[in-house]
Amino acid sequence: MDTRWKPSVTVAAIIERDGRYLLVEEHTPEGLRLNNPAGHLDPGEGPIEACAREVLEETAHDFTPTALLGVYLSRFQRAATGEDVTYLRLAFTGPLGEAVPGRALDDGIVRTLWLTLDEVRASRDRHRSPLVLRCIEDHAAGRRLPLEAIYTDPSVLGGR
Repeated sequence: MDTRWKPSVTVAAIIERDGRYLLVEEHTPEGLRLNNPAGHLDPGEGPIEACAREVLEETAHDFTPTALLGVYLSRFQRAATGEDVTYLRLAFTGPLGEAVPGRALDDGIVRTLWLTLDEVRASRDRHRSPLVLRCIEDHAAGRRLPLEAIYTDPSVLGGR
């Protein structure tokens, strides 16, 4: 039996435009929640590519990460099932690109919305996790790390 602890690796995009942050409203087991465009790292991709893919799937817009905001660790227990999950999140920032014509939002995503930092803070009871606000506050504080801080060995990219 494998008892090694394996946190779920996720990526998130913190996108700001004109003082507002892009969030998605999505269906979750806990109900309708707000989240940064985010999702799981898939086999055969690096974190930077995963973040661009997740933004496209959840917002129907292109996204190019330009900086790493940070690496975050969070633990969550589902009230309904008691499932205990730990997430390791790599958060990136960059400009939102153009909408992709004809591209639908991912299943479960209800809509995208732009909120000010104060509106994000006021809606924290609807956040999917405490990392939603933490990542946005780190962005607002000016935290930026070079993308070169993330290295993906080529052996990973062939692992599909």
